[in-house]
Amino acid sequence: MQPIYETHFSIHSYEVDYRGRMRLFSLLNYLQEAAGEHSARLHLAVTDLHRLGLTWVLSRYHVRVLRYPKIGETLRVRTWPSERQGKGTLRDFRVTDEADETVALAGSSWVLLDRRSKRPVEISEHLPSYPLHPERAIVTDFPVPDIVEDPELELPFRVRMADIDLNHHVNNAVYPAWALETVPQEVLRNYLPVELEVQYRAEALYEDRVLSRAREIGRKDGPAYLHQLVREGDGRELTRLKSRWRKEGEEDSRR
Repeated sequence: MQPIYETHFSIHSYEVDYRGRMRLFSLLNYLQEAAGEHSARLHLAVTDLHRLGLTWVLSRYHVRVLRYPKIGETLRVRTWPSERQGKGTLRDFRVTDEADETVALAGSSWVLLDRRSKRPVEISEHLPSYPLHPERAIVTDFPVPDIVEDPELELPFRVRMADIDLNHHVNNAVYPAWALETVPQEVLRNYLPVELEVQYRAEALYEDRVLSRAREIGRKDGPAYLHQLVREGDGRELTRLKSRWRKEGEEDSRR
């Protein structure tokens, strides 16, 4: 089995924003789908693990978008496990367009969880070995975003059944979507999110009420924000995020 998996996605009308450009939320779904397809080929998909009383849980994400493609474009997503780390594994992604130009890069960290105890377990004790490719799409140690103190912006969300995934909690792509909604309209209309760092800390369940909080932390190279999602009922911290934005029409030269 080859360590690098490749799949393709066409950008549909329901996956773009009002400009006709791919949404960041759509990109995160492509990455998740590619990871799931590859895991299934390795016989390590969530449905395979459920039979063992286990599951994968996304712990950390670092995503960089170099260009936002438009409706009708076809993207190629390459993904591979790059490292095993005791109770977790790293998975990387490279997204390219039809000219093989890089559109986005991402690194992610996943934890193997016992579904009953909801505690991490050692991969080597529960899963067979699987092929690794040591290249990193983004060289990152997944820094933990700072906590949002004295939030400037806050929005409430109620967890819908449509937000729930195979693990019976809110899907990982939903949290960034909630977080970015707190950004001021002036930024949402004139800038695009080009870098996202996420640390998932706890799960949200159906009918939970979630508060999305944010604070701007700079504009030297474009707006940047710290985000935090907390459960309204008990104040439990669910996710910390950091976002960086770029003026629409400008492209990120970093590869």
